[in-house]
Order: sequence, then structure tokens, then C-alpha cells
Amino acid sequence: MSGIVKVGTGVGMIIMPLVANRLIANYGWHDSYLIIGIIVLVAIISLAQLLRRDPSEKGLLPYGTTKNNAGTADTVEGGLSFREAINTRQFWLLAGMCALFNSCTQMTIVHVATHSIELGMSAAGAASIMSIIGGASITGRFLLGNACDRIGSRMAMVISIVVLLGALIWLQQAGEAWMLYPFAAIYGFAHGGFFALLSPLVADLFGLKSHGELFGAVFFAGTLGGAVGPPLAGRIFDTTGSYFPAFRIFTAFSGGALALSLLLKPVVRKEVISGSEGSA
Repeated sequence: MSGIVKVGTGVGMIIMPLVANRLIANYGWHDSYLIIGIIVLVAIISLAQLLRRDPSEKGLLPYGTTKNNAGTADTVEGGLSFREAINTRQFWLLAGMCALFNSCTQMTIVHVATHSIELGMSAAGAASIMSIIGGASITGRFLLGNACDRIGSRMAMVISIVVLLGALIWLQQAGEAWMLYPFAAIYGFAHGGFFALLSPLVADLFGLKSHGELFGAVFFAGTLGGAVGPPLAGRIFDTTGSYFPAFRIFTAFSGGALALSLLLKPVVRKEVISGSEGSA
């Protein structure tokens, strides 16, 4: 379900670069920002009115329950509290993994269009690279989201990061414009899969008791990494006149994210330990 919901992001990544390119060509970047901002504001506020926190708000029961067992259904969301979780090694491994991965994704999103133009591609062609990333991300979100239910969120996340690593290795060799098209497809798959898997992975590691807080904290760590990626790559380009040294550094970042993902294991919950001791 996370993968299906996140498909909407991929659809936006297909459409909006092409729309933005056309708007900029007709109205300039300043007015284009205003137009896109108004569209997003109206759309999000309008669609948010359709969301509900709980089936009871619509007079419905949760799936799998009936009137006979609704009162006895187990609705307790178990797991670690926020304080307990942030004191675990696994939380910081996950936060570091997210920061490294997101530094790579934001570097790519910000600079790949400029790199495309540096290689001789038109502005419209550069926008199409972004749309390919969005299209491939839909596949990644759906397939890796499905794989999450079959092989587990951690293994699916490992696959996503391995694909990212492969994409960045390819990008280091992409000295011609046409080589960016397969890069966009491979990278987009990894990008989409990662963001579909992050929430289920947090739940699998720490439970649902404080899932909102923990997911927000992990994603915040990712935004810190994302804040570092684009200016670092830009600085390297300004200094060396090439993106390729930056691509090598971010390939190493993705390798670090892979190493951290392999160290992730479900946290042993206190209530499980207590239960084991009592039975012993």
C-alpha cells in the first residue's frame, strides 16, 4: 500500500518537469514559480479534505473486523516509545543511512539537468531526463513496495540502495548525453523504492507505538543529508569545472548507505524480553 500511495509522487515527477519547462519558456521562472505554487496549494488543501484518521469517522469498521468482534479486536499499537528508540544503535544506523541516501538523491535531482545541458542536451531534453526518473520511480515504488511484503522491508531496502549504487557508478562513465537516459531509468527505480520502503522499515524496526515521531525524526536526518548534497556537488563543480569528481564522492556515499543498511536488525523490544524471562 505504501508503494501504491507513493506512485502519486512518481506521476508528479513525470508531469511537473515538462509543465515547468513549458511555463518557464512562456512566462519566465518567477511567474512559473507563482503559478505552480498556487496549483499545489489549491490541490493539496482540497484533497486533504477527503482524508480521514479512522474508519469510524465514516461510520465504518476496520478491514477484518465485524460488529461481533470489533469490541475485542486488538487495536493496541505495540513497539518502542520515541525515547526508547532513539537510544538504540539501530535508530542511528537508520538515520545515517537515510542521510547518505538522501544526499545522493537531492544532488541528482538538483544537478542532473544542468549536467545534461553541459553534455549538449537541450533544456527540453534535460526536463525529459527528470520525467524518466519520475516514470521509473513509479516502477520502483510499486515493485519494491510489493517486495517489502514478501522478503521484508530491510532486504527490499538493500536492493534499492544496490540499484542506486549501480546507477551512480554508471553516471561516472556517462560522458555522452544519451548515457543519461539509462541512468535516469535505473536511478529512478532506486529513488522511488527507497521512499516507499522507509516508513515500513521504521515500523518493522521499532513497531507502531511512536511510528509518526520516529519516521519524522529519520526523515529529518534525511533532509539534513539532502541539504548537504546539492551545495557540495555545486561547490565541487565550481572548483573543478566538472561534475565527475562529485559523482565519485556520492558513489562513496551510496556505498556507505549500503553498509549501514546491512547492519540494520529489528530492535528487541522490552516487552518481549520481559515475557521471555517470565516464562523461563
